[in-house]
Amino acid sequence: MIVMVVGVLLLVALIVGAKVLMVMRTIASLPKPTPATVSTTVARYQAWQPALDSVGSLRAVRGADLALDVPGLVSQVDLRSGQHVDKGQLLLQLRDADDRAQLAQLEAAARLSQLNFRRADQQRAANAISRADYDSAAADLKSRQAAVTEQQALVAKKQLRAPFAGRAGIITASPGDYLNAGTTIVTLQQTDSLYADFTIPQRELGKLRIGAPVHLAVDAYPNRRFDGRVTAINPKVDTDTRNVQVEATVANADGALLPGMFARISVDAGNSQRYLTLPQAAIVYNPYGDIVFVVQPSKGKDAQGRALPPTVQQTLVTTGATRGDQVAIVKGLEAGTTVVTSGQIKLQNGASIRVDNSVQPADAAHPVPQEH
Repeated sequence: MIVMVVGVLLLVALIVGAKVLMVMRTIASLPKPTPATVSTTVARYQAWQPALDSVGSLRAVRGADLALDVPGLVSQVDLRSGQHVDKGQLLLQLRDADDRAQLAQLEAAARLSQLNFRRADQQRAANAISRADYDSAAADLKSRQAAVTEQQALVAKKQLRAPFAGRAGIITASPGDYLNAGTTIVTLQQTDSLYADFTIPQRELGKLRIGAPVHLAVDAYPNRRFDGRVTAINPKVDTDTRNVQVEATVANADGALLPGMFARISVDAGNSQRYLTLPQAAIVYNPYGDIVFVVQPSKGKDAQGRALPPTVQQTLVTTGATRGDQVAIVKGLEAGTTVVTSGQIKLQNGASIRVDNSVQPADAAHPVPQEH
């Protein structure tokens, strides 16, 4: 019995040993894990201009939807769509032949009344007429002159003139059209400079000042930035939103901007500061703290005499303000340190890496939309 038990144990030990040897050989034959491919960058100091970001809309310095306050039939249109017009230029004329005839009649009556008044004035000087007759002639002259002025105003109302210089919109009125009073005929906008209207939270009001530089970005021109300055701050805070309305003036000499456009607005607040900066993609955000993977240079050589690949080391950092694709590092990192910017999901502390910087994550201070 003892011999049999010992024989069984030896057989089991032999089988187990063979299996362990087989597993070890399999593990040894497996290819070693290759270093993870990552991109890197060097943390460096950059000058930052603190800014207040907002969104707003553009408004013409002078803009109006033109209409007539009297109805009538269009007899003449002296405006083309999109035309630049001068102040006082005639744009549209309503039929006014009967009004002008009435005006001529009233002017003739006024001239006659003026002649009668001159005679009355001469006769009054010679005491040839009574004071009552003289006063009656003077009153008749003033009445006739007032009637002429009233008719002249009516004739002027039949003309649509530009109240200021600017660019006209699209006009659809044609000779022969009947227009009701108050019907919008054309829009006129002065676009050599525009107002940008936006709001700032009341807690940021202390950072805002008249004359502060303003930078605008619009979707129509993704690679262009428009500059202006703050020209007015509303003296009242909106009690519903606790925001204050701000107005900035933006130069628009080439007419690229149009009233009504949506704009992303950045207002310079305070003096320029210096921050250690990294792309936001380099930060691994965790509940226990934000970390970056710092690249450690390769040390030593392998069995074949080749240099070992570099490795990474996790480092806790404290982040600060953000600007576009960038984030400020307040604590935990020194300038000149090389950190991983992409591929962190494949890494752990001490992992080997292979650096490939042919493609880098976004690192723009003022990013613009990219359409492909």
